[in-house]
Amino acid sequence: MILLRDLGFSRNGDPLVTGASLQLHPGWKVGLTGANGCGKSSFLALLRGELHADRGDLERPPGWVMAHVAQDTPALPDAALEFVLDGDAELRQIERDLAAAEAHHDDEHAGEQIGLLHGRLSEIDGYAAPARAAALMHGLGFSNEDFLRPVAEFSGGWRVRLNLARALMCRSDLLLLDEPTNHLDLDAIIWLEAWLKSYPGTLILISHDRDFLDVVTTHILAIEGGKLQLFTGNYSACERARAERLANDLALAAKQKREAAHLQSYIDRFRAKASKARQAQSRIKMLAKMGDIVAAHIDTPFSFRFPEPSGFSDPLLLIDDARVGYGETAALCVPGTPLRGQVIFEKLRFTLRPDSRIGLLGRNGAGKSTLMKLLAGELRPLAGVREEGRNLKLGYFAQHQLEQLRPAESPLWHMIKLEPRTREQDLRNYLGGFDFRGDMAEAPCGRFSGGEKTRLALALMIRTAPNLLLLDEPTNHLDLEMREALTIALQETEAGMVLVSHDRHLLRATCDELWLVADGRVVPFDGDLDDYAEWLAKARSAEKVAERDKLPSATTTPAVAEPTRTTPAARKLRQESERLERQIAGWQAELKLLEARLADPSLYTGAQAALAAELGQQRDRLMQNIDAAESRWLELQEQLEQPEER
Repeated sequence: MILLRDLGFSRNGDPLVTGASLQLHPGWKVGLTGANGCGKSSFLALLRGELHADRGDLERPPGWVMAHVAQDTPALPDAALEFVLDGDAELRQIERDLAAAEAHHDDEHAGEQIGLLHGRLSEIDGYAAPARAAALMHGLGFSNEDFLRPVAEFSGGWRVRLNLARALMCRSDLLLLDEPTNHLDLDAIIWLEAWLKSYPGTLILISHDRDFLDVVTTHILAIEGGKLQLFTGNYSACERARAERLANDLALAAKQKREAAHLQSYIDRFRAKASKARQAQSRIKMLAKMGDIVAAHIDTPFSFRFPEPSGFSDPLLLIDDARVGYGETAALCVPGTPLRGQVIFEKLRFTLRPDSRIGLLGRNGAGKSTLMKLLAGELRPLAGVREEGRNLKLGYFAQHQLEQLRPAESPLWHMIKLEPRTREQDLRNYLGGFDFRGDMAEAPCGRFSGGEKTRLALALMIRTAPNLLLLDEPTNHLDLEMREALTIALQETEAGMVLVSHDRHLLRATCDELWLVADGRVVPFDGDLDDYAEWLAKARSAEKVAERDKLPSATTTPAVAEPTRTTPAARKLRQESERLERQIAGWQAELKLLEARLADPSLYTGAQAALAAELGQQRDRLMQNIDAAESRWLELQEQLEQPEER
């Protein structure tokens, strides 16, 4: 187990936690929660041995294998699949030892060593390792074509996914994850939830996604006021416990009543509508637990509202018969777009009205962000109409907005630039609602964390009083308290809204309808988020079937012989035969990947020539292993087919 005894630690001289004493047992899945800067990442650094405690003890079993996600990924020439396989350190060591032993096969001890290594490889299911790595990459959104691409070709967000896959590939006893969902879409998050639920080791997880915490965790370790407190149950159970402690707060009743009224109005409007029935049911469930949620966040440092828009047009925005993509005539104001000539949508047609509150669903790459750029006017349609209402006032938030903040300037400077005639104290009061108080209001924002920059960008956008909000992943890097404050503010605003988010709590609490972006179309989704999870599962199953249908028949892999003998000796022969079949299948899969990589002409030029030679040697060794294993397999079949002695 992990044991804390009177533990205290700090960062840069600032005390974070004091007097922590508790136990974390094997197999627990622990969610680590607390405000930004309270010490969550420092606690993980303590576990990794990268930070030393000021006092007390932190003990964990010395034999445990620990895995975590690396913060950086160098621009490596390694194939993505090979990079992920490197996460299993023992597997790679066995492969190196095998190569060394096979290079000295004349040595009298080499044969015994090779046999022992193959035995251990079988014990750790090493022959199926490429298939396991491929499954991890598929789950995190990579395609088959990505497997052989060099790591250096992937963008920053996709390298984060590669680092996550590499950490999951490790057969660890302790897995440490710090905000693993930040660079994932909803599809990958739902897959990761299922994977972590079945993970047999101990998990310590930092996340600001309440639904993710609810599904995955069995315990919550909360850092609050410099203390560590352990709760049994998931995040909702932790909220209920906090709610009991804060139940006497005088502001609770009014705040809870306001939010409950908002949800009840939705239920009353749409309960009778067949097309909205499932979403109304989701809101009814949320209303039932609203007391706990609101009570647990009554002491939040964030408090803000969207100003009422000065006017509306109906419709706010019209899209008619639009072709959307990145062709030669597309006008795009944001860098980093897909290749020209790519059409994403054809004959797109819909209307956004003042009461539109829409959540966009769809798999990674389906076009959600492209659609948001079209709505925001950053991307003009290749054909068709994008028509703005006379009084349209857009408020658009996307991650690239953070790059427009002036790093040398403060939040107060940005506010004064936005509203030069407003009293400075009024601007300070407004910034205080986003927890930019005192010196923070005048600090250069270049030093801010990702969450603090997101808060500032949201504060600037909200202040403009838009009547149509376009929010593309607004909760990235935000902690649970700020997410809850944003949820409340979005519930209360009269502005129309289109939202892309992997935060299911935010989607459930603020959207009146869901649209599905898939197969070049945008259509209303008949169902709620639970139905969407089922839709994703069916889509994945269909893809697996299609992938299997594409595979050639495995004519080179021996078929399983029909067992005809039942003696102990025969059973031993069949076991060895089955082990060889698994070995051969794994080697053939690896050989296929190597041959595809070796077919790339660029591999044989410049600095990569040495890599090509090494890959060629790996291919030769694999072919030798396959030949030897197939010969042995044939011998076993002959022995099994011999008449049983009587």
